[in-house]
Amino acid sequence: MTDETAGRTTDERLETYIDAHTDGESDYLYRLWRATNVHTIHGRMVSGHLQGRLLKMLVMMQRPRYVLEVGTFSGYSAICMAEGLKELDDEAGANGAENRKKREGEAAANDVPAPARKLFTFEINDEMEDFTRPWIEGSAVAPYIDFRIGDAITEAPKLGLRFDLAFIDGDKRTYVETYDAVLPLMNPGGIILADNTLWDGHVIDHAYDRDQQTVGIRRFNDYIKQDRRVEEVILPIRDGLTLIRVKAQ
Repeated sequence: MTDETAGRTTDERLETYIDAHTDGESDYLYRLWRATNVHTIHGRMVSGHLQGRLLKMLVMMQRPRYVLEVGTFSGYSAICMAEGLKELDDEAGANGAENRKKREGEAAANDVPAPARKLFTFEINDEMEDFTRPWIEGSAVAPYIDFRIGDAITEAPKLGLRFDLAFIDGDKRTYVETYDAVLPLMNPGGIILADNTLWDGHVIDHAYDRDQQTVGIRRFNDYIKQDRRVEEVILPIRDGLTLIRVKAQ
């Protein structure tokens, strides 16, 4: 056993192995992750490297026009998903520019179109704005992110948009209410992601029967299981991530 692995559990060594074999995060995202852990009280809430790369990949696979996020926190997950949106736009833009070049000449290929895709992210805690907004606005994907302070349960429906992908990572006590507000905004075949659905294992620990966040997560998990409008699977990634697919009605 090397000095690097001495005293480390199997889970910790596996986590290091997984991180080493997953696409890396940008330096900007690493600095945001570090700043979140240094300067905020609940730094562990940040998505981080592995989940951030998964969120980006799911965006690339789902190819959404509009994404809804409930719970911005420090902006890490929003930036990761916006990276996927930008890459999709870049792919479409490159193809479109090539077609225009053939039709109209070289000058048309230099056009820079406005983003065709957008992520709308809501943070209910206005005390996070001073930390989060500069990080979002300073990112390379800022044009793809619409960051709003407010309650997504009441404010998201006012956007008048339909979403192909949603990420729920807000107040665990109101996950069911958030889900009920988000589901009608989804296109058929849309994907809803719900974070923290294993809640450090507390969902099966009776010592947390009176903890309202644990109760909220349990209530949500039971609610989704009985909802015939969707199909779902819980992934044991970090703190649990539930993938929910909206069936065609």
